[in-house]
Amino acid sequence: MVPRSQSTLNSTKAENETPVVYVVDDDESIRFTLQSLARSVRLRVETFDSPADFLAFPKHDAPSCLILDVRLRGASGLTFQAELARYGLRMPIVFMTAFGDIEMSVKAMKAGALDFFQKPFREQDMVDAIADALKRDTLRRASDRALAGVISSFESLTVREREVMKRVVTGMLNKQIAYELNLSEITVKIHRGQVMKKMASRNLPDLVRKAEALGMEATRGNSSALLPTARGAPGENPGVGRRI
Repeated sequence: MVPRSQSTLNSTKAENETPVVYVVDDDESIRFTLQSLARSVRLRVETFDSPADFLAFPKHDAPSCLILDVRLRGASGLTFQAELARYGLRMPIVFMTAFGDIEMSVKAMKAGALDFFQKPFREQDMVDAIADALKRDTLRRASDRALAGVISSFESLTVREREVMKRVVTGMLNKQIAYELNLSEITVKIHRGQVMKKMASRNLPDLVRKAEALGMEATRGNSSALLPTARGAPGENPGVGRRI
């Protein structure tokens, strides 16, 4: 038997992970319809009659989507769509309106709206749109978490390890990196091993993908013209005068 405290904890966790549908519409009957529709498919739903109320409400940490009316009292849903990014809200948006036209729907879709419904809408069509929106937001949140992990790993690297990593992902060999950074090849090998470990990369392609996610250039630049051959740079004995 699960202890009561543990059971409560599991229940709270499951509730927190339940997707959320936010509805912003100044028509109470529409809010009620969408609330009932979302609950019928076991989704949490929060309804608001204005964008200001929606913004003031603490958002759930769960996959979410916003169903937004185009025409609101004293506000435009399309204008509010453009403002959401400033508040760090990136959930998918499904628009609805009783006065839609082609130009309005095209504008909304170009601005990133996922779907656009004319009132009255078919309930199944709305359910399908909500499911698609929540699936996309689930993937976005997973991608954000993965990127946050990569950034955290990169920030754990020392300055020298970052220098080595930036060259490793261009395809440079250890001896080429050693020459460019004025290090011994053994030292470069050690740094390279630390980079792979800290970045939790199984192989070079995996490290390259993470570097690209960080916005790091993964192609060799003009520095390749300065790289030594296997015999070493002119006037230099390989491995001599290198900095550790």
